[in-house]
Amino acid sequence: MKYVRFRDPAGAIRRGEFESGHVHFANESYDLEDDAIDVLPPCEPSKIVCIGRNYADHADEMGNDVPDRPLLFLKPPNAVASHGDTVTAPAGKERIDHEAELGVVIGEQCRHVPEAEAMDVVEGFTCVNDISNRDDQEKEQNWIRGKAFDGAAPIGPLLATPDEVPDDASVRTRVNGDLKQDGSREQLIFPIPELIAEITTYMTLEPGDVIATGTPEGVGPLSDGDEVEIEVEGVGTLSHSIRRP
Repeated sequence: MKYVRFRDPAGAIRRGEFESGHVHFANESYDLEDDAIDVLPPCEPSKIVCIGRNYADHADEMGNDVPDRPLLFLKPPNAVASHGDTVTAPAGKERIDHEAELGVVIGEQCRHVPEAEAMDVVEGFTCVNDISNRDDQEKEQNWIRGKAFDGAAPIGPLLATPDEVPDDASVRTRVNGDLKQDGSREQLIFPIPELIAEITTYMTLEPGDVIATGTPEGVGPLSDGDEVEIEVEGVGTLSHSIRRP
């Protein structure tokens, strides 16, 4: 199944089933791109746990070694943006990059989850763009300026249950229609069960929290007015634009 969280014409927040381009709730049906509804992020995370350098080719293109354990950092709720939003990047920066990622949405509160049971706490998958301010990321260790600015994590538009997403699902970015990234879930250095087990060793994950599993090679800069599409096979396509003040 696939689901969309949205605000209906009366202003109520709903969660509907998605099929053939339409969102169904009760007796109503809406086109996903219809202006009558506002598509919201598929969840309300208390935190986004991001994984750095989880694709070997991306680590290589950034001139970094592959880590010997998952490299973790956080994005707070203010970073969340929606399908269709215009993300305003921090002003005066030379390089703002796109990073397509498979997002894992947690379905229940959990701590100390064994790898063998990790998929039991997963509600589904979504698309994430880990937008990165490289100017400041290169100057700080905790990446707050580089990764946690407002709108730095567009998420959505769908939540797909795990059975919908292949083990080798493609993860792609297009900018203004041009393919920039083209990777696969099977290229993950640390697979999803291992990530969940590692993260929950240190912190409690809450329902709606998101794990952004890392980005394939091909990250690159975004210009003012660029239209970005993040596609995960089996989930769908997250679209948003960029404003560079």
